[in-house]
Amino acid sequence: MIDATWDGENDSLETQVDGKQFLSFLLDEEEYGIDILRVQELRGWTAVTHVPDMPAYLKGVLNLRGAIIPVIDLRERFGLPTLEYGPTTVVIVVKVDSGSCERVMGIIVDAVAETYTLTPDQIQPSPQIGGVINAEFIMGLVAQGEKMVVLMDIDELMNSDELAIESSAQTEG
Repeated sequence: MIDATWDGENDSLETQVDGKQFLSFLLDEEEYGIDILRVQELRGWTAVTHVPDMPAYLKGVLNLRGAIIPVIDLRERFGLPTLEYGPTTVVIVVKVDSGSCERVMGIIVDAVAETYTLTPDQIQPSPQIGGVINAEFIMGLVAQGEKMVVLMDIDELMNSDELAIESSAQTEG
């Protein structure tokens, strides 16, 4: 785990200041990470209100202290096999930069894993190959022992054409 914390020593402080923190989560036994500054809160799975005529991966909307936010199942968004929600299922509430405004959205993941502090030299560019996840949604890869953590660009992912249209349709009205 690469998680530097300040212990009063200058070296540790520099590592934390120079690094960027990422929250990692699991989907289909693979680990993904997003910029922790985009995370507003973590919530256990609770039922959402279904909205008709939406793609299957858009599970519905959630009332978050008076704000109605869309909730997306990332498993279904990426075409992974569906999984029954259980005790480790988490909704990560994220702030998404949509260019002219900031939106709040929820993403359903299998479980939250770790918090990493990474320096730019630890992040490798994503290979330009086909796969389950569109390469434009990947900001890089990080080796963690025997596993790879895929770092997601949450703004690109949540502003893809169909999500941008769906979210604006929900907020008009």
